Amino acid sequence: MMTLRQFSTGKVSLPGSTGWLLADLGEMLGKQALFTRQSPQRLKVLREHALIESAVSSNRIEGVEVDQKRIGTLVFGKAALRDRDEEEVRGYRDALNLIHTKGARLDISQETIRQLHRLTRGDVWDAGAYRDKDTDIIERHADGRTSVRFKPTSAAKTPAAMAKLVQEWRMCIEQRWVHPLVALAAFNLDFLCIHPFRDGNGRTSRLVLLLQSYHAGMEVGRYVSLERIIEQNKERYYETLQASSQGWHQGKHDPWVYINFLFFVFKTAYGEFEARVGQTADERGAKETLVRQAISAQVGAFRLLDIERACPGVGRDWIRAILREMKARGEVTSQGRGPGARWQRTPGDNKGSPLK
Repeated sequence: MMTLRQFSTGKVSLPGSTGWLLADLGEMLGKQALFTRQSPQRLKVLREHALIESAVSSNRIEGVEVDQKRIGTLVFGKAALRDRDEEEVRGYRDALNLIHTKGARLDISQETIRQLHRLTRGDVWDAGAYRDKDTDIIERHADGRTSVRFKPTSAAKTPAAMAKLVQEWRMCIEQRWVHPLVALAAFNLDFLCIHPFRDGNGRTSRLVLLLQSYHAGMEVGRYVSLERIIEQNKERYYETLQASSQGWHQGKHDPWVYINFLFFVFKTAYGEFEARVGQTADERGAKETLVRQAISAQVGAFRLLDIERACPGVGRDWIRAILREMKARGEVTSQGRGPGARWQRTPGDNKGSPLK
């Protein structure tokens, strides 16, 4: 709410870097209709893969891990759940399905936010309920020390803060205080600073971000996982969030660092979408493209597990087959045998990249 409140004055100037990112996103948004008229089979493959990646990555950012072999079953099946982590991954899938199927009819309200939180938290006693105790956001250092990274809004003031946030969001959109994409990024920052729930705030914030992007006409999150891109840039995510939250309670913070990060996420997603739609011929081709993109993104030595994590839903045997093929072509080299083998792209060779 403190960021949106800044914008309500009409005295906020748009940084040049933000303006350039907005221009890029506007151009990509203009191409969106062309991409979404491509082969239904291509888009179906991308939607399914994005659903898997989003459910896995958003939870993994928060330390929730599940067996790679169970991912497809958790996201698309109805098998019994083995533990709490699996419940949270499937709950996130349910929240994504709600947004994908009914997003146009879901308004940005406290009720919607609580519903999304409730879905992601499953049977936890306070699912969908604002926290009743004050909580500090703690940073744990490599040497074992801990420090307070940020003090969110007090529990007593949280309900009023959330009501104000939703109210100012609606006023911002109706009165055009700022560009709608700036507004949704600002809402995301304010939500995280309020930190309304005991747990699950990050996951809920990413779901609301996806929903708001659909309302703004940005459909890329349906085909490319925004959560996976955030996970791949997790350190930058936390750094920009920390930088933009300093002075938030006094309304003296700089929101543009975090806003620009979210614009970078959207821009990256659109770039991937364009590349994947242009090269995906069928389900087999789609999976190969995804694996090759994951390999091309590796810096230095990597393991088969690294590619598995980047491509949830793609079988290990299929990844092995692509690596063997790339090795035969001289695109990668390997040391060792089995799952622990270390792979590396051949220096100066980019034939394995579908983005060249």
